[in-house]
Amino acid sequence: MEATFARTVWQVLEPLHAVTYFAPESREANRAVGLRGFWMGYFAARAAPLGAVTAGVVEAAFFNFHPDMVRRAVPDAWRFATPEAVLRARAEAATAALRRVAPSAADAAAKVAPLLERTVAVADAAGRPLFAANRGLPTPEDRVSALWQATTALREHRGDGHVAVLTAEGMDGCEAHVLFAACEGVPVAILRDNRGWSEEDWQMAADRLTTRGLLESSGHPTAEGRRLRAHIEVRTDALAVRPYRALTQTEAAHLLGLLSLLADQVLTSGTIPFPNPMGLPARPART
Repeated sequence: MEATFARTVWQVLEPLHAVTYFAPESREANRAVGLRGFWMGYFAARAAPLGAVTAGVVEAAFFNFHPDMVRRAVPDAWRFATPEAVLRARAEAATAALRRVAPSAADAAAKVAPLLERTVAVADAAGRPLFAANRGLPTPEDRVSALWQATTALREHRGDGHVAVLTAEGMDGCEAHVLFAACEGVPVAILRDNRGWSEEDWQMAADRLTTRGLLESSGHPTAEGRRLRAHIEVRTDALAVRPYRALTQTEAAHLLGLLSLLADQVLTSGTIPFPNPMGLPARPART
């Protein structure tokens, strides 16, 4: 039951968080604060809780981007906008986007945000830099803004754990994408191009996975490749679910119901593209 909850809660948290990447409010906010282009906005906004960090820190924390892609945006981003300015812009824009695409957000936030904030408070931050940085931000007074901030912290908590599992299994950023695409049938270009890997990088990663017995020469996953992919997801879920144990079963069910309603509203708004480089599957809207 915990494993199912961990996977389901990620699927309903991710759309709420992801308005910060795809909503026009967020793209415009990054531009208005001085950031140049979508990817500079992405790297600066997501890294801003860490402060004016170097490209190396972003490469390590984000894990799956080609280093050159990161270095085209960081540290130059901090010449155009301070982390403090970026943080204000991203919070205001994400809040406005949620209010627009999820009409129930204002009413649900008063019930959802306290449960999420309790979960964030008890989570273990060891080895989780993006989670720790987001948890360290002040809690917004606006409940919808607090809801978005909490979903973002928990999303990064899961992501930090996922990176830990991948690295423990000896996977690098490109290899992780190659195995994911092979096992899940995600179009290669969605992952490769959005993470800055070249066709040559991709093929070299596939060759390494073939040598490890995880891919066939055709590019299809072997049984061992599928086993490893499943293991990575199971371990990620197991690490991600721990903070939610602070909630009673009734509270967890209530939280999931409210988040599902909000996520469905975000998804049916068309704000999140499918397929997407986050690996988020499409979920049918509730009727």
